[in-house]
Amino acid sequence: MVELAQLIVGGLSTGTLYGLVALGIVLLYRSSRVLNFAHGDLATLAAFVAFTLLLRVQPPGLLPGQARVRWDAFLPAAAGSLLVAALVGAAFYFAIIRPVKEATLLGRIVVTLGLALVVNGVVVILWGADTKVFPFPLSDVRVYRLGEVVVSQLSLGLTAAGLGLVLLLYLLVQRTRVGLAMRAVAQDLGAAQALGIPSRRIFALTWGLAGALGAAAGILAAPVTLLDPSMMLDPFLKGFTAAVLGGMDSLPGAVLGGWLLGLAESLFAGYISFKFKTTLAFLIIILTLMLRPEGLLGREYRRRV
Repeated sequence: MVELAQLIVGGLSTGTLYGLVALGIVLLYRSSRVLNFAHGDLATLAAFVAFTLLLRVQPPGLLPGQARVRWDAFLPAAAGSLLVAALVGAAFYFAIIRPVKEATLLGRIVVTLGLALVVNGVVVILWGADTKVFPFPLSDVRVYRLGEVVVSQLSLGLTAAGLGLVLLLYLLVQRTRVGLAMRAVAQDLGAAQALGIPSRRIFALTWGLAGALGAAAGILAAPVTLLDPSMMLDPFLKGFTAAVLGGMDSLPGAVLGGWLLGLAESLFAGYISFKFKTTLAFLIIILTLMLRPEGLLGREYRRRV
């Protein structure tokens, strides 16, 4: 039972990160009908921006678990990184996505794939391809005991931060006028425009918000994965899996999908095979598309012919 509880705690922690990545993917798809394959690379860019800001107070070259930085230095750097990611996301919409809004779904996917390559190239040019340690206020060496279950300070902090961001997004989307406008545009663009809602601004805001969510995911993943130009490849694939599992048009489904995937991976690695843990995500995508294409919490669309 202790081993099971340990695996569940680890799965929920990892699943929270997957859910955070999935939220950015779903947020854009439900509003713009765009599968943004540059989402992970924008998160990587944001993590490197935060790293650059933190270099002023924390020298590089420390070992994992020793790269500590004060909160009063980390929080402004993280906020600056989120702002940069939000501005880049909004710029993506105005400069690239909006001009191709009449393109097919496949065409828009190809555009985002091109963006991903460009952003990844920028990261390599500016910061190089070497792996770097990301300074973080929490330690993965210090642990807490919940009965016989051991949880690291880093894991607990990342989970709490992820849940806090999920709550903030919920309050924004469900409890504010901006959120109401975002939901209206996502549900019926024509009706929203007829009511005077500035759809261009709402789309730009949505892309900026998704960029900030991706940045948060990148910053939270960096202490675990270490900084690398391809650091968000695996989290992005898992986030995409979580989005498909929960439903591409459901924000709660993105979080649920992340938790379920995290739990499934943790239990699979603990009881069956750690080697094939990554393969499980692709198997889940295939099974979901076969059995419930709209996802667990997604809306089912039927066309009359």
